[in-house]
Amino acid sequence: MTYSETLEEEILKKISQAEDQDSLEEIRIAELGKKGKISLLMKDLSKLSPEDRKEQGSKLNILKKNISNAISSKKNELTNIELEKRLLEEKIDITLPVQVNQSKHGKIHPVSQVLDEISEIFGSLGYKISEGPDIETEHYNFNALNIPEYHPARQMHDTFYLNNDNTEEKHVLRTHTSPVQVRTMEKDKPPFKFISPGRTYRCDSDQTHTPMFHQIEGLVVDEETHLGHLKWTLETFFKSFFELDNIEIQLRPSYFPFTEPSLEVDVLCDRSGSVLKIGEGSDWLEVAGAGMVHPEVLKSSNIDPNKYQGFAFGLGVDRLAQLKYGIPDLRTFFNGDIRWLNHYGFSFLDIPTLSRGLKK
Repeated sequence: MTYSETLEEEILKKISQAEDQDSLEEIRIAELGKKGKISLLMKDLSKLSPEDRKEQGSKLNILKKNISNAISSKKNELTNIELEKRLLEEKIDITLPVQVNQSKHGKIHPVSQVLDEISEIFGSLGYKISEGPDIETEHYNFNALNIPEYHPARQMHDTFYLNNDNTEEKHVLRTHTSPVQVRTMEKDKPPFKFISPGRTYRCDSDQTHTPMFHQIEGLVVDEETHLGHLKWTLETFFKSFFELDNIEIQLRPSYFPFTEPSLEVDVLCDRSGSVLKIGEGSDWLEVAGAGMVHPEVLKSSNIDPNKYQGFAFGLGVDRLAQLKYGIPDLRTFFNGDIRWLNHYGFSFLDIPTLSRGLKK
């Protein structure tokens, strides 16, 4: 066995016995560092004859390469061992009961809570959940929804337009979640029954409007759906959401480009006192927009309007949270004030279920 082979065997043995990254680094410096054994042998090549220098140089290069590969391999092995050890030490047993003091830290935002409540209700009615991008093309946000070029909603004062980036079609921050309905209808075939929750954006800001807000829109398309189904769905939803046995709603004629006929949905309420009360009194409060899906919207999704029809509705999540939990100003939802969240927020254990009630 040559000297280089003996040296390689000796160094490889040291590498295999290294127990941690520090000891492995010491071996690397001792063997491959500027003053290491192999480096010194490389310097001594100049003292040899040309023939011996060529032969020994080749052997030393192979030795250096083998040692470097062995150190790299051992380093990866030690890294994985250390990672597994750390994961075992940091593992949390989620089956353990929550400590009392832990339940007081961290709050669920009212918007997140209400989104879960709404999803729970419509889930019990057989609705699926569909989602889409926040940045939309004009086609999905306007054209496919039968919104004409001259409609005020398409103007700069109401819609956030993005830079074109040399593309032919303009992009916008979606002004509603209705584009999700078009995208879902394009991908699948009727019947449809789903809700589309998400963030929406409009150039508006006051006590009851914010530039970014949350909507949930619902869509049902089949061969038999009519306005009676829409009215029952909304009544059932508001009864469950406000947890009241009696809810009275009225449907007023309105106009939306993507529905025909279009309706505004009002709920009976009492404004006589300092607190607005839902389900009693003689006043009316607008809570949703709805209507039968416009035939042009069905056509844009390659659905035959002579065979299929359906209804759609839109709910403002933030406003529903205001009504249910008595939050006076919509702008405070997004201020990031921890005092506000501690007051209006929910415990992470308050998971909405219809069986034990949505409110805690």
